[in-house]
Amino acid sequence: MHTTLQTAFDQGQALKIISGLTNRDPDRVAAVVSAADQGGATFLDIAADPDLVRMARQLTQLPICVSAVEPEAFLAPVAAGADLIEIGNFDAFYAEGRRFEAPEVLELTRRTRALLPHITLSVTVPHILTLDQQVQLAEDLVEIGADIIQTEGGTSSTPTHAGTLGLIEKAAPTLAAAREISRVVSVPVLCASGLSDVTAPMAIAAGAAGIGVGSAVNKLNSELAMVAVVRQLVAALQTVQRPVAVQR
Repeated sequence: MHTTLQTAFDQGQALKIISGLTNRDPDRVAAVVSAADQGGATFLDIAADPDLVRMARQLTQLPICVSAVEPEAFLAPVAAGADLIEIGNFDAFYAEGRRFEAPEVLELTRRTRALLPHITLSVTVPHILTLDQQVQLAEDLVEIGADIIQTEGGTSSTPTHAGTLGLIEKAAPTLAAAREISRVVSVPVLCASGLSDVTAPMAIAAGAAGIGVGSAVNKLNSELAMVAVVRQLVAALQTVQRPVAVQR
């Protein structure tokens, strides 16, 4: 794993900024990349497109993760310089009625690991599974080679309140998954989907080693606003100390 990324995970301060699996607009991706770089993020997550990887590399020295749901789609971006890969960003498919069940995620992981046996591999656990199924899948994924487990759930939550309470409601599914999964796997858990500067510290307190944030940044139309949000997230992560596992 990239040294700076491993350090951030160890400290519980890793921040991944996600431009979106379906976002292949070079200008929009460039804005997110620049904001992540200027705002102090730990690493990036962009669509698995070699041209986007090359463009991003010209804008930042941050580790670049590429996301896809087809193993073969990772080959060209990795050859172009991607540092790690992510099977996930499933949120982009749920609106289309596309579901990712545990057997399919496991098969995608096996095929990807066979194609790319040495690169750092992150895999998202679908929030459409029950919590106990998510935990079991996470354990199985680590067993077959996943280096990072990512949670999700922002699209399934339906906040009924405004303000801080609404932000906590929005983050509840992914926080719950991070809490339960981090207790049973030995690899870093990245809590993602539906998070904000309010709930970022809660993710770390729940056991996550870092967070992933997408729409809170990539939906903004101003790069200055994007940078400001990234900086708020960085500051929020610095307010909490990651729990230390007790040796028994």
